[in-house]
Amino acid sequence: MRAGCTFVTQVKNYALHHNHANRTTSNIVIALCILSLALSTHGTEGTSQPGWTNGLSQDKTFFPIGVWLQNPRNAPRYKAAGINLYVGLWSGPTAEQLEALEKAEMRVICGQNQTALAQRDNPLIAGWMHDDEPDNAQSLGRGKGYGPPITPGKIAANFAANYERMRDADPTRPILLNLGQGAAWDNYIGRGVRRNHPEDYLEYVKGCDIASFDIYPAVHDSSEVAGKLEYVARGVERLAQWTGGKKGIWNCIECTHIGNAAVKPTPAQVRAEVWMSLVSGSRGLIYFVHQFAPSFNEAALLDDPEMLAAVTAVNAQVHELAPALNSPTVIDAAAVESLSPETEVAFMVKQQTGATYLFAVNLRNQPAKPCPPLEPRS
Repeated sequence: MRAGCTFVTQVKNYALHHNHANRTTSNIVIALCILSLALSTHGTEGTSQPGWTNGLSQDKTFFPIGVWLQNPRNAPRYKAAGINLYVGLWSGPTAEQLEALEKAEMRVICGQNQTALAQRDNPLIAGWMHDDEPDNAQSLGRGKGYGPPITPGKIAANFAANYERMRDADPTRPILLNLGQGAAWDNYIGRGVRRNHPEDYLEYVKGCDIASFDIYPAVHDSSEVAGKLEYVARGVERLAQWTGGKKGIWNCIECTHIGNAAVKPTPAQVRAEVWMSLVSGSRGLIYFVHQFAPSFNEAALLDDPEMLAAVTAVNAQVHELAPALNSPTVIDAAAVESLSPETEVAFMVKQQTGATYLFAVNLRNQPAKPCPPLEPRS
């Protein structure tokens, strides 16, 4: 079977193929050997999203696909691209921002300021933002450099307390915390004195109901990470482990130059990151669409027709599969093998309305060959 595809199968043989541009091999290569359908003998993991009275939709056809820190005036264009959630509002939320989002029928996760709390009965607000990247070195002020990240001692003293304060103010909505690259990459220099201290994350995740993180390997400036899209999956898996599977796990997806003027993700790489995330357990996506080089553009995705079309297509695919993605994962229901020892394949099995779905994705940029099919287990 050729390199260059993700694979989603159902009893109705629903397959999705995504070619990786500019490479002879792929970050997403099928290496599927066997799907055992003895599902009645296997357990399931819990549902993907907890219920919140005024928070995220409990409709199983809803899958959260957000965009990070964007001007509400662009909400109709993002909605047309399949985005259904704003995450963060610059210097907000303000009454004007919330009014514009309501007009566009775009829900938001925002800071818990007085303006927002005055509208706590408004279903427009889907959740609350706790913080962004407290695990990274913290600014000491303009021109003063950076100090350490919020360290474990401060987490215990202040960070968790702030979470409790926010939850007391409104227990009906989830609180989202976005973490930095250290969630996926221990050696990230941006953590300063807490570099190579992944144990800190066990404390950070106590301060949220939804743990998210960002790492952008396609445009990364470190040879340790650059081009290795599997770091996205690694961060999702680690957050799931650190939270014991008891909290929602989301992650950010790159789709612009960000700060790398020489490199931009390809549409195939973006699709790869999306499916690596989902198969690894992410239950919410946040597109980072800012560009800082070669010039600043807050909404660079909207000015990139090729990438916008690709993002729109993959979002439509995720929405179509939302009922299956939101269903419990069936454990021990399949086995995947490859004749390529360097290939690492992630997969998950879902059941929804009588159909069985197998999602499989290769986490390495190596070609893979499927081994001969085995007989299904009884």
